[in-house]
Amino acid sequence: MVEAVMINWVYVILLFILGFITYYRKSLDMFGSAVMIIMGIIIIFSGGVNWLLLIVLFLVMSLLATKYSKKYKMSLGEFEGRRTSKNVISNGVVACFMAAFGGYYLPFVGGFIGAIATATADTLASEIGVLDPKPRLITTFQKVDPGTNGAISPLGTGIAIVGAAIIGIAAFILGVLPDFLPAIIVAVISGTVGCFADSILGALFENQGWLTNEHVNLFATIVGAIVGILLMTFVF
Repeated sequence: MVEAVMINWVYVILLFILGFITYYRKSLDMFGSAVMIIMGIIIIFSGGVNWLLLIVLFLVMSLLATKYSKKYKMSLGEFEGRRTSKNVISNGVVACFMAAFGGYYLPFVGGFIGAIATATADTLASEIGVLDPKPRLITTFQKVDPGTNGAISPLGTGIAIVGAAIIGIAAFILGVLPDFLPAIIVAVISGTVGCFADSILGALFENQGWLTNEHVNLFATIVGAIVGILLMTFVF
């Protein structure tokens, strides 16, 4: 028991190092890095380090996707650059809650995977999908400019599904959900549904100024978590 606690504190130190790196590399601001560390500590001592690694995977893929075709995104005015604590909270707080109680209620494991898969799918769809020159608004299917809230495209949808599947595969490998097929199905379905929910909310409410991007991301991860919980409850 004591040895396990000591190992966890080693991971906490590594988490602080990761937080410093993300701040130093200008991926997150100071408060964003601090929030990431706090949420990471909660996950380490509740779900375990393997659960944290799943979120780290999301973070790495998000940062790589953000940097991809940076100059082109800047020309469109769609390069987000350094993220803040609001971004961290909106994308991670639901997963953090699921991890905190996943040991007490098995379907919350599906909720955790669903929230992470949604955050991953949505981020990749936004950062890579913006490169598709002919997106359409999800509510009307009218052609819109790249980067429009609620816009979808074959490229964005495809990369979103791939991102969600990667989370499912990682969840299986890390033992978060040690059954391969359920891990993949929960991640892909939850991530895809959550990503489309993000687009719908963006088209209906963010474009009207009624919701911010952080609000939309938060609600989307809630949808993804709920889908994951339902799948684990009634299917698996």
